[in-house]
Amino acid sequence: MQNYIYLFLLLGVMVLSLIAQTRVQRVFNQYAQVRANRGISGAQLAYELLQKNGLSLPIQPVQGQLTDHYNPKTQTVGLSEAVYGSNSVSAYAVAAHEIGHVLQHNEDYAPMKLRSVILPVANIGSRVGPFIVLGGLLIAVLAQGSGNLGFYIAIGGVALYAMMFLFQLVTLPIEFNASKRGLQMLTDGGYITDDELPGAKKMLNAAAMTYVLATLGSFVTLLRLLSIASGARRR
Repeated sequence: MQNYIYLFLLLGVMVLSLIAQTRVQRVFNQYAQVRANRGISGAQLAYELLQKNGLSLPIQPVQGQLTDHYNPKTQTVGLSEAVYGSNSVSAYAVAAHEIGHVLQHNEDYAPMKLRSVILPVANIGSRVGPFIVLGGLLIAVLAQGSGNLGFYIAIGGVALYAMMFLFQLVTLPIEFNASKRGLQMLTDGGYITDDELPGAKKMLNAAAMTYVLATLGSFVTLLRLLSIASGARRR
C-alpha cells in the first residue's frame, strides 16, 4: 500500500510540474505582447542594470525559449532570443531576474555559495543514488538476513540523493531573492510602470512555482528511497 502512495504522490507532482511549465510559457507569451513603457530591449536593460551596480559583464543571446541564465563560472549573462531583443514586460522581468543572480554572486550571497559547494555531489547523487539504493536492496535479499551490508549500502545511496534534494532546497531562496532584486531594480529605475508591475510579478511567480514543484518531487523521491532502504534491513 505504501508503494502506491509514493507512486501517486510522484505522479501528482509530475502532473503539477507539467501544468506549472505550461503556465510559465503561457504567462510569458501573454506579457510578451505587452510593451514596457521604457522601450529599450531586454539586453539593453540588463546592461543598464549592471552599470548602475558598477558591474560590466558579457550579455549574450542564447537559443531556445526560457533558456535565460547567469553562469557564475564564466560570469556571463545569457538571454533567450525572446528576451534579448524584446522590450516586453516578460523580457524585462526575466532579464532583471538574471541580473539579480549577478548581484548575488557579486555579493557572495550565502545560499549561492552553498549551492556551488553542493552541486558536484548533487549531480552524482541524482544519477547514481537511486541505483545504489536498489543495489543495496538486492544485496540484502541475496544475503538472506546474514547482515546489514545491503542496508548500509542503500542508506549511502539515500544520502547521496539527499544532496540533490538539498541542492534544490537551497535553490528556492536563491530564485525568490533574485526575483525580489529584479523587481526592485525595475521599479526603482522606472523601467516599468505601476500598471506593468503586476505582469512582471506574475511572470516571475509562475517561474518560481516550477522550482517549488521540482523540490517537492525530489522530496517525495527521497522518502521513497528511504522506504526502500529501510526494507533492506536484515531481510
